[in-house]
Amino acid sequence: MRFVPASVASGGRARPRTLAPVTADVIVAQVESLLSRCRSTPVTVAGWRRLEPYAVARARLEGGERVIVKWMRPHPGAVPLATSQRLRTEVAALRFLSDDLASGLAPRVIAADLDAELVVLEDLAPRTALDGLLRAQGATAHAGRLTAFARIRGELSAATAGRAGPYAVRRRVLGPAGDAERFPGFREEGRRQAALLGAPIEGGAERELAAALEELEHPGPFLALSNGDPEANNVLVHPAGDPDARLIDFEFAGYTHALHDAVCLHVPGPGWLSVDPAHAEHHRRALAAGVPEAEDDRRYGFGLAAACFAYVLIRLERLAKVEARPPGDGSRVQLVATLEAAARTADEHRSLPRLAGWARRVAGLLRRRWPDADVDLGDRTAFPPYTPRRRCS
Repeated sequence: MRFVPASVASGGRARPRTLAPVTADVIVAQVESLLSRCRSTPVTVAGWRRLEPYAVARARLEGGERVIVKWMRPHPGAVPLATSQRLRTEVAALRFLSDDLASGLAPRVIAADLDAELVVLEDLAPRTALDGLLRAQGATAHAGRLTAFARIRGELSAATAGRAGPYAVRRRVLGPAGDAERFPGFREEGRRQAALLGAPIEGGAERELAAALEELEHPGPFLALSNGDPEANNVLVHPAGDPDARLIDFEFAGYTHALHDAVCLHVPGPGWLSVDPAHAEHHRRALAAGVPEAEDDRRYGFGLAAACFAYVLIRLERLAKVEARPPGDGSRVQLVATLEAAARTADEHRSLPRLAGWARRVAGLLRRRWPDADVDLGDRTAFPPYTPRRRCS
């Protein structure tokens, strides 16, 4: 018998409640109860290991089966409904990928109690997060895994393109999804910060930005499902041998322009000072299997450059915070690298030249403003691909 949580049976509306810290004992008891109801037989958790710092644990059931347990925890200033929506989004997305598409791209949902804000997932071990391997051993040792990372992001888009309607139906069953777009305010603040720095987006660059944002808002055939955080910490790979990959963390999943998921292959994400775009062609080929328009150089290049500059504006929102950090903090070099990488990507795809010029201008202003960030980012001995960002104490 399949366990159906009360929230689903009642149309997916979450009951308001006050969140309180939960202990491991409480969560273990909830897992045992949930799986026992789901499987119509008593289930006992025989082992439990928290995967810090996340609200995630690896559990061993009596009999040897291993599962991943994920729960929601209160965040300072978070709205309880928004917290609940994230778990519902993850459950909907994972069930869509496994039950509707049989994709094998992400873990299966074994059981979920949405009122208790708890989900039990397939354990993908011995796979481990790619970002940890890159930090420990560098990109050269994991070229095949980076290729797998690029490929699976394209495969996710290819598998889900044209299926927004069925996903929306599945998501609505679990209740309201909240705002689909999380970043317009960040982009506007990024524009404001650039203007305060002395590099407003105006003239031809402003017209290009309007066209870029229009492309991202109306992706056409490029509309596909993303997990909402396409970085190396959210892909699991085998640490040795087969580089086969799986995607995790779908709390912010939703349909968006597929090339948002390619930005991390061209522009350094929050954890890095540099990336290696050599693997990006694997993403494009995988994407083209489901979105043939990705083979059109002009259309692909425009969408990719648009997504890169949208990301640049989101990162520029942090300019005042970065400014307040001490000289030598890696976030300063990272911001310069982000701007220059986006400009380089646009140049390589012969797209959005005025925005590229604007980005280089902002990077130049920051290099002069922060002498510690005026470094040669092309020096692969000092900044090899996936050099981690370091924070000053």
